[in-house]
Amino acid sequence: MPDKKRLPIKGPAIFLAQFLGMYQGFDNLSNLARWAAELGYQGIQVPCDPRLIDLDRAASSRDYCDELKGMCAECNIEITELSTHLQGQLVAVHPVYAMQFEGFAPESLRGKPKAQSDWAASELKKAARAAKNLGHNVQVGFSGGLAWPYLYPWPQRPPSLIDEAFTELGKRWNPILNAFDEAGVDYAYELHPAQDLMDGTSFERFLEITGDHSRVAINYDPSHFILQQLDYLQFIEIYASRIRAFHVKDAEFKPTGRQGVYSGFSNWVERAGRFRSLGDGQVDFKTVFSRLCQHGYKGWAVLEWECPLKSAEQSAKEGVDFIRRHIINPTKCDFDHFAEKNLDRNVIRDMLGICL
Repeated sequence: MPDKKRLPIKGPAIFLAQFLGMYQGFDNLSNLARWAAELGYQGIQVPCDPRLIDLDRAASSRDYCDELKGMCAECNIEITELSTHLQGQLVAVHPVYAMQFEGFAPESLRGKPKAQSDWAASELKKAARAAKNLGHNVQVGFSGGLAWPYLYPWPQRPPSLIDEAFTELGKRWNPILNAFDEAGVDYAYELHPAQDLMDGTSFERFLEITGDHSRVAINYDPSHFILQQLDYLQFIEIYASRIRAFHVKDAEFKPTGRQGVYSGFSNWVERAGRFRSLGDGQVDFKTVFSRLCQHGYKGWAVLEWECPLKSAEQSAKEGVDFIRRHIINPTKCDFDHFAEKNLDRNVIRDMLGICL
């Protein structure tokens, strides 16, 4: 019988963060929505940036959110998810990175890490309500990181250091996750180097410390796993039930006799591992889309551009058709369904040679 629950992955969509402010006029939601629609995208993933969305209004007013959706609908495009990567980053920042990250918080909070973390938590709770008012059931972002500077330790880490870091991370995130639960929205963490949640092992540690919180989810991005040399296909098999969002981003890893995963502080162009535009890297997207389809992923396929070689404009133009070609329309029935026969139990037992 046909399985009406099997739906295709939605898309193509595009993440606006890297395009915001890149060209003249790319400074508001209307212009970016129109540009993306003209390229053929069906969805846009929107960062919670004041140039694109008034988070206070979105959190408190469904009418305002309807206006945003209506403006996008006029361009035949949909807001796929809100992104709170920068706010999530500020939930937990190790002091060594404080000066680089504090630009993401209001200027009045400069030099006040506790106040920045509190502000970020408040913004995330607003974003949860905004997502609800937009009719979303998932949001994407970062976890922040306290333990990252100790990833490859010498001298050895104190035995309890990582436990303490994740205990603190859970303490900061649990109230936020509870706010997302109240809103009926999952938080899909992008597992990303420089975050304490960077792979499956760290993700599982976080799940444990948050009591297997039902709103903890994953924004699947195979490019970060290519750079870590992690099996990004098996990852889908392991964590399919937690994957709620999907960044379609390519990458390549080409080690040499001089550098490998760490790349010796090289810039992005010269790194052994670097992000690439879709189709220019090593990610096996045919299998990625197949496995996501197999496991029933029904969310959006969202292009993210971070290529150090190909321009944003060219990558965005090429990405539409690339994603469209890879989206699978799931079959509603088995190929040999025409030969299927409904037989009663007596006939079935007779076929097996079982005497009644």
